[in-house]
Amino acid sequence: MRVCGVELKGGEAVINLLSYEGETFNVPDCRQQSFIISHSETTESIREFQFAFKKLMEDYHVDKIVIISREQKGKLAGSATTFKVEAAIQLLDLPVILISPVTVKERLKRNPPQVDFEGLGLKRFQKPAFDAAYAYHNQHIFNVWDNDQSDS
Repeated sequence: MRVCGVELKGGEAVINLLSYEGETFNVPDCRQQSFIISHSETTESIREFQFAFKKLMEDYHVDKIVIISREQKGKLAGSATTFKVEAAIQLLDLPVILISPVTVKERLKRNPPQVDFEGLGLKRFQKPAFDAAYAYHNQHIFNVWDNDQSDS
């Protein structure tokens, strides 16, 4: 199963692909590491993002998308742009999972990756997206589900 981990922050969607096949994790090469959403107040900008994101998911045969959830209120609340981008992703014809940062941290603590992150050939800014995809795979492998994730 191939999963795309997504971290939404500001006007950017940082992604990382991670597959798990035959008891082996694989980080496939990907032509894009992030999407910059400029002028999020325009419908055209959101549509362009959605089209490009959907095309990438199709090209790399992604089975599920895992998004790190953000607070909706308070000091640590996500920006309006991140929620627009999340909605655009959720409207694609792929299952979308929301996973909390706390759940990601718990899964990594319980079953840390057996490889050094720098050895994966990923950029440092992709680590949260990688962690989200890895945490989801661990939940799936060990059949451990929390109430805070949603599968749509």
